[in-house]
Amino acid sequence: MSLPKDFLWGGATAANQIEGGYLEGGKGLTSVDLIPHGEYRFDIARGNRHYSDVPAGQYYPSHEAIDFYHRYKEDIALFAEMGFKCYRFSIAWSRIFPTGLESEPNEEGLKFYENVIDELLKYGIEPVITLNHFDVPKQLIDEFGSWRSRRMVDCFETYVTAVFNRFKGKVKYWITFNEINMLLHFSFMGAGIYIAPDEDRELVTYTAAHHELLASATATKLLREIDPDAQIGCMIAAGDFYPYSSNPKDVWAAHEQNQENFFFIDVQSRGEYPRWTKQRFEKLGITFSDEDLALLRENTVDYISFSYYSSRTAADKDTPVEKATGNVFAGPKNPYLKASEWGWEIDPLGLRITMNTLWERYQKPLFIIENGLGAKDHPTETGEIHDTYRMDYLKAHIEAFKAAVEEDNIPLLGYTPWGCIDVVSASSGEMSKRYGFIYVDRDDQGNGTLNRSKKDSFHWYKQVIASNGEDLTIPGE
Repeated sequence: MSLPKDFLWGGATAANQIEGGYLEGGKGLTSVDLIPHGEYRFDIARGNRHYSDVPAGQYYPSHEAIDFYHRYKEDIALFAEMGFKCYRFSIAWSRIFPTGLESEPNEEGLKFYENVIDELLKYGIEPVITLNHFDVPKQLIDEFGSWRSRRMVDCFETYVTAVFNRFKGKVKYWITFNEINMLLHFSFMGAGIYIAPDEDRELVTYTAAHHELLASATATKLLREIDPDAQIGCMIAAGDFYPYSSNPKDVWAAHEQNQENFFFIDVQSRGEYPRWTKQRFEKLGITFSDEDLALLRENTVDYISFSYYSSRTAADKDTPVEKATGNVFAGPKNPYLKASEWGWEIDPLGLRITMNTLWERYQKPLFIIENGLGAKDHPTETGEIHDTYRMDYLKAHIEAFKAAVEEDNIPLLGYTPWGCIDVVSASSGEMSKRYGFIYVDRDDQGNGTLNRSKKDSFHWYKQVIASNGEDLTIPGE
């Protein structure tokens, strides 16, 4: 058994990390536009510091990003040259509804995405669109406190209705929320939520989680009414938690971490809250109506999409461990794994393990829509970029998911490595943390020509796609 002939090879980006043009075409400010590069970034992203509580003069990398807004034709032509079968990107909510409160959509915003979609289709590239990728209009944050408010579900319904109606028949694959579980870790980055020191973080985030899940189910219901031939999926930041040791306390710690990580997908795929969350909601005083529960139950997704960069390790609070330095899931360091320059542990077999976990748990087709290596690239004097390290990483992960498909019989729709073109890092705000096959001349302070150039991995990935994953040979091997 090999990968299916219609396997969707491609790449992935997000509006706030690629587009720029942050106030052009009628666009309003969005949550990520309020997160600066530098020392305040993580506190704001985690929801611990209000976005306004920073000195003047900060650099906001999303404002220009890599200027895809003006260069999308050039970039899509490069994707087509690599042989992309699909391209996963997101729509900026505030480009369609600048404040989130309008009753009618912004035509300039709709037209921009229509142009992008049409350009992709011209090359035979399937659009895979995320409706919400770390993106909340600023006015909804200021007026409602973002997803802590039930009113957000209605605003989201207005937004997705406009988008589905406009792009009906052109888009076959949709995703509701990017890495929906990031809400529990980076509440402002993931969901536009600032949590004041006197608030109960758990109450705020789980209330917001319920509202996002209702919005996801609403979008699923609407798509089936508006464009029943299209499919819609959910997305999780995936990677199984391993117990640090065979100590039962460490095994239990990993079990609890996995429970928390999967509960969003439990609801989106199975249609019901798991037992332990019901107990937690009761303890927090969060209640649901019968109508809410029916909406969730009756509108489950078609497929499970996920990001995978590394596995994670969990230990009991009393277990002495060395901490890993990864910037989101920074748990105990796994002594069996090497790590990237940013401390993200590299575990290709963990991708196969994660795919087996997801398949056994949900029995729905999978879609790997983020995977990649953040690394510093160093152009030669003639501008070449010999990124063998990136090809090594991707090759090992492609071999892992091929084993899951060919040996474990797990259905996989496609593979879209993250940042197929260099983009602003969501976590750190850096340009120097590069993932792409295409180099963008831009530094961490926003300097550079923004010119595009092909890395060695560009030609390698073209070969991988052309052979449907059969030829993974790295030049010089």
